[in-house]
Amino acid sequence: MSYRITINPSNHVFNAETGETVLQAALREGFSLPYGCRNGACGTCKGKIIQGKVDFGRHDGDTLTEVEKQAGMALFCCALPLSELVIECHEIGAIKDIKVRKLPCRVQKMERVASDVMIISLRIPTNERLQFLAGQYIDILMKDGEHRSFSLANAPHDDDLLQLHVRNYPGGVFAEHTFSCMKERDILRFEGPLGTFILHEDSDKPIIFVASGTGFAPVKSILEHAFHVAEIRGNDRQMVLYWGVRTKAELYLVDLAGSWQQEHDNFSFIPVLSKALPTDAWQGRIGLVHQSVLQDFDSLSGYQVYACGAPVMVEAARKDFINLRGLPEDEFFSDSFTASSSESKL
Repeated sequence: MSYRITINPSNHVFNAETGETVLQAALREGFSLPYGCRNGACGTCKGKIIQGKVDFGRHDGDTLTEVEKQAGMALFCCALPLSELVIECHEIGAIKDIKVRKLPCRVQKMERVASDVMIISLRIPTNERLQFLAGQYIDILMKDGEHRSFSLANAPHDDDLLQLHVRNYPGGVFAEHTFSCMKERDILRFEGPLGTFILHEDSDKPIIFVASGTGFAPVKSILEHAFHVAEIRGNDRQMVLYWGVRTKAELYLVDLAGSWQQEHDNFSFIPVLSKALPTDAWQGRIGLVHQSVLQDFDSLSGYQVYACGAPVMVEAARKDFINLRGLPEDEFFSDSFTASSSESKL
């Protein structure tokens, strides 16, 4: 059995087959709905059921509350249609022509840039090219059928090697393999590109990037893309990056971010430490990274915000920027680095 689904306001129509979520069906038929984790944890795919019924599926109760369900909201990565539907959500037109592919790759280089962060450079076959948008991610396909998600840290124009920033953490199967067993020239397989955390270039609003930990990776891709485009087309759109970590040693590419600030008049970089050590001799900003934004801006009504990293940071930023500083809800874009037994984005 299949169910007809209509998207508002575009009036695009697609069909979901038995067992398919709304998101799976939309992507299969070429309609790019916003999404991130695909396991009901990040909330990027949240939209409204205007007409019809769904099985809400398994999801994080904080990401979709009972109150939101009663108001007709659903997570399209989890929601299974039980009837014909009319849904409301914003479609991402820029990725509709980019094909998701499965490809082999070779580990070209491994660079340990912090005690718990490894930068891996991957080379795909010489006769292949991965077309992607800055900010998207790939799934590393594991031998046991599982997959692990990692943002691409290189910009699309600089695609000789695909760069991943892998953080080691207890219980992270792929991460622990990376730090203990992986070596250069190993062969991996991946699927991608995936995700909708991309730069909205149809706006001229100033941008605030908020990253925590390795949430810096997709922001790096987006910023390097923006700088590259500006050289070609010219663009003075103002951008600022707040990068939050615990200690100074975790700012693993601080010199790179600092060089961007020196080279681009429209860009500023503000590192923030939450647990600075006495040996850090830190003279910069301290505390939670999103709170530094609150301290610097009385109003965010004229801005766009791109937040990436730990779910607790992303959700706190979303709530406080909208409720306390007047950021329009549709100008907050996020990629929450969730982790579960079946997948992670780190």
